[in-house]
Amino acid sequence: MPRLPAPIPKQIREAVKAFELRRSDFEADATNLQNRLLANGELKGLIHSLKWRAKDPDHLRDKLERRAYAATQAGGQFLITADNLFDEIPDLSGVRLLHLHMRQMERIHPLIMHVFREEGYVLSGQPEAKTWDPEYETMFRSLGVYVQRNESMYTSVHYVVKQNSTNRRLCELQVRTLAEEIWGEISHTINYPHETDSVACKEQLKVLARLVSGCSRLVDSIVASYADHEQGK
Repeated sequence: MPRLPAPIPKQIREAVKAFELRRSDFEADATNLQNRLLANGELKGLIHSLKWRAKDPDHLRDKLERRAYAATQAGGQFLITADNLFDEIPDLSGVRLLHLHMRQMERIHPLIMHVFREEGYVLSGQPEAKTWDPEYETMFRSLGVYVQRNESMYTSVHYVVKQNSTNRRLCELQVRTLAEEIWGEISHTINYPHETDSVACKEQLKVLARLVSGCSRLVDSIVASYADHEQGK
């Protein structure tokens, strides 16, 4: 990456330092959110697994450098500073909720929103489903979830929250199926923090995305068939 013009490198160093000084608070935010989700018995029964993390400072530095480079290349300004970092970067802490099949979102989403209300969490923006699948797009819209077409060809629902109205720290909750997690982990391995320039890998990821989508539909079908079978006994 080309050298960034002054004073951007110093601006980025100061922003990363501000995060490092508060990283333990972001870790606590993520663990608290995980615990609150698991405390809801009905939601817990739909969860396969949960994991949390606070962002690695080196990854944050790389992210800010890429944003700064993109801004300067476009002739704009890089405006993220130590003062506004917590307001501008939503994934300084995060929780990932994994479940078995996509149709469970019809129950999971209302339960997550209930937990947010009961525990005093404040949404930053609205829940957003990133998907490339028209069928799932229709389902998410019926739940009142904003849908963003995702050219990366995976499906995940994102919620960004603060613990209360006076807390500036944001925490991102990502919800996806186990099948989608496979795609996400492989993509992350080869595309993060820098996207691969391998055409073969990019094409193979697209194939994997389609396989994952088919797997999600098959699991939905198996579960529906089993429920119908049990009801008919």
